[in-house]
Amino acid sequence: MSHQTPLGTSVPPANCLDLWREKNDQLVRQVKVAQDARLPLRRQQLAQDALEGLRGLLHCLQGLPAAVPVLPLELTVICNFITLRASLAQGFIEDQAQDIQRGLERVLETQEQLGPRLEHGLTGLWNSILHVSSTLLELLPVLHHLAGLQVALWLSTDCLGDLILLLQTLNGSQSGASEDLLILLKTWSPPAKESDAPLTLQDAQGLRDVLLTAAAFRQGLQELVTGSLPKALSSLHEAASGLCSRPVLVQVYTALGTCLRKMGNPQRALLYLIAALKGGSNWGPPLLEASRLYRQLGNTVAELESLELLVEALSVTPSSEVPHLLIEVELLLPRPDPASPLHCGTQSHVKHLLASRCLQKGRAEDAAEHYLDLLALLLDGSEPKKFSPPPCPPGPSMPELFLEAAAALIQAGRAQDALTVCEELLSRTSSLLPKMPWLWEDARKGTKESPHCPPWVAATYLLQGQAWVQLGAQKEAISEFSRCLELLFQATPKDKEQGPASNCEQGCSSNMALQQLRAAALISRGLEWVASGQDARALQDFLLSVQVCPGNRDASFHLLQTLRRLNRRDEATALWRRLEAQTKLPQENATWSLPLYLETCLSWIHPPDRETLLEEFRTSLPEPCDL
Repeated sequence: MSHQTPLGTSVPPANCLDLWREKNDQLVRQVKVAQDARLPLRRQQLAQDALEGLRGLLHCLQGLPAAVPVLPLELTVICNFITLRASLAQGFIEDQAQDIQRGLERVLETQEQLGPRLEHGLTGLWNSILHVSSTLLELLPVLHHLAGLQVALWLSTDCLGDLILLLQTLNGSQSGASEDLLILLKTWSPPAKESDAPLTLQDAQGLRDVLLTAAAFRQGLQELVTGSLPKALSSLHEAASGLCSRPVLVQVYTALGTCLRKMGNPQRALLYLIAALKGGSNWGPPLLEASRLYRQLGNTVAELESLELLVEALSVTPSSEVPHLLIEVELLLPRPDPASPLHCGTQSHVKHLLASRCLQKGRAEDAAEHYLDLLALLLDGSEPKKFSPPPCPPGPSMPELFLEAAAALIQAGRAQDALTVCEELLSRTSSLLPKMPWLWEDARKGTKESPHCPPWVAATYLLQGQAWVQLGAQKEAISEFSRCLELLFQATPKDKEQGPASNCEQGCSSNMALQQLRAAALISRGLEWVASGQDARALQDFLLSVQVCPGNRDASFHLLQTLRRLNRRDEATALWRRLEAQTKLPQENATWSLPLYLETCLSWIHPPDRETLLEEFRTSLPEPCDL
């Protein structure tokens, strides 16, 4: 041996080795006592003391030259230290890879083979170690244990290529062997440690079972997101049959429910979701998935009930099980991203989903209350005149939430409350907008460089106009519609070049949404002209609405009625023939969607019965003469 200890030998005295081993075993027993401690602070203190004890012991062992007789104990201490540290941190951290690397280097030092192996990093070190392990049979069990921790670290950081190569090497696979992670984990059989080996917090076989469950679950979630549903179902079943704590089993059952729903098997999906709800206190993901399932089945009552329960569930901090001081499946799972079936967002996101679904399903009173609760939740504690950003993407922006709330209030017959919400929106965003008198003056003068004004500001005036209509204040309504139109006809494609827009602006600024918003304002004002007996002025607005939004059939029907009242028979007949021809054409599904507040506003200006109108016009036409 090239290295010598101060005592002149590479191997420490037997009594030192026994003392170090006893120290390791005592620290492992201390961790198990900590695990059973009822008081959280006592548990944390015992575990932290044990961690520091393992750190000190490892420092002592690695302060001496590497020696084969000591390596089983040294590597065991490394495994215990990494396991306890990851458990207390609830995840792996970068320098734990350095702990593994240092242990491997110590093994190679005893073989005098370190040198160039370092150039290949951890992968190269593992290849070297496992190729010489046939001459170090006493190290084989603990090397497999350390390899299991390496697999856990690489699994948690998505280093699947390195992970698969390591498992192939552990299994003694040759080139062309399976690259299926689950098959490799099932094939891997860590050798049993000797009965008199140093104590470990977690044995290699138990770690392998945890790795198999975590890998199956991660793989199933990924396959679910990418749409590989049969593969996802198989992987998730594998995870459900593995070593799962109750919280993990709830997540697995939720993902199985999502998978089966997407595969068109709602009844089996429902069984898994019920099992998930019975299995733990984290009800968020299964309740959200249940709402999606009921929505797919058309059961609106059950869908909204699920969302209401979800709002309540998210307002309560779920009780969590005390984690074991081991490597568990939870430590190896990724945080749910928005695409994951396990992501249920915040209470405000779910509250918005509930409010918007109520509005879409005609439950205006419920929608109005939910929107008011949502705005109170989001604005609680904010400073006056400040404008809060969206809760978190993806989702509607704050202006859009105000507009949806105003639309719901109008739909519920609460016009005065809707006006208050609109005024609040404008007051909170006043610092973001150009001075309005300048804007009107620029518009009247035809100034080319008019200040940019977000389209949702125009939408706010549109909704204020509708609120005044409901209150019977015709003059105020027409004034608000006119202000809306002045803003809308300032909005040009050039406005889109002024930098990134919010979700709301992006929704409003699309050509189709802008066209529909203009049409809604023109039709709304036109209907007020009709109500005041000014059909000629109404005709101008309806004609313009047909021009700015040719696809809006409501505009054409209102125009037809006005032409008929004005006795402009030839023009009315020509328009009627076009509408008749359009009704016979197959209806194309819209490839675009509109903001919810705009869809709601458009529903208010539908002609009462378009088919009846066409039929009345048809019967009023003279019969064609036979020549």
